[in-house]
Amino acid sequence: MTASSEDPARSSALEDGRAQRLFRTFVALADTLVDDFDILDFLSMLAERCVDLLEISAAGVILIDQKGGLRVASASSERAELLELFAVQTQDGPCIDCVRDGQPVASSDLTAEHERWPGFTAAAHECGFRAAQALPMRLRRQVVGVLTLLNTQPDGVDEESTQLGQALADVATVGILQQRAIERNELLSEQLQTALNSRVVIEQAKGVLSEHGGNLDMDDAFTRLRGYARAHNQRLSELAHAVAEGTADLDAILTPTPRHDHDTHSTAPPTPTPPR
Repeated sequence: MTASSEDPARSSALEDGRAQRLFRTFVALADTLVDDFDILDFLSMLAERCVDLLEISAAGVILIDQKGGLRVASASSERAELLELFAVQTQDGPCIDCVRDGQPVASSDLTAEHERWPGFTAAAHECGFRAAQALPMRLRRQVVGVLTLLNTQPDGVDEESTQLGQALADVATVGILQQRAIERNELLSEQLQTALNSRVVIEQAKGVLSEHGGNLDMDDAFTRLRGYARAHNQRLSELAHAVAEGTADLDAILTPTPRHDHDTHSTAPPTPTPPR
């Protein structure tokens, strides 16, 4: 078999292997419905797979935090992480413009962008990067971050790598938002369950107070419970737990909270003098 006949076969095998890795990557990025989901591990995989599958030298991910600030979430190398950190600290660079506008930002030769990004281009030069392609991590109008593809050669990021990078960023964005929605729902469910549990404990405490007070009316028992909690700066749910568990001073709670009516000691207004 000649070299000319071997090269196409070898090229085809390489393409098949790359396609399989790309497929597995999309599946992995879409699979966020796992109990041990780790956002940092997830985004590290995104950056590393980009370098493995695309014609680039490095990749980094910056996310928008809950307060609207920018945080470096992952990078495929130490140099890429340093450059991303510098961009966040100085608010300068294609990644910053991309996350602000929600649109891709590219530079095929960073040495020609000194006026546009003076700090970033100098830092990129020190880190050995000559080209950058920033891709928004966005679902409709909601931007969650930016995926930055970096090259050490001043020939930009090719069109195929840019398109695949955007596709990977899109899938990762859906995964992140899906996980955030799950966490919010779990938090709301936990808060609701806590409220329901507290309600049950309060009912138990009312029963304990009612029995201890000689069949005290349940509404009156709740009034005493709430009044004691307020008078002693205690959370109602915590006091109810103490009552239900038998660790609270029931007699003190049942003692009516004294009312401080300021008008009981006021001086009566003087009798007006009849006109002469």
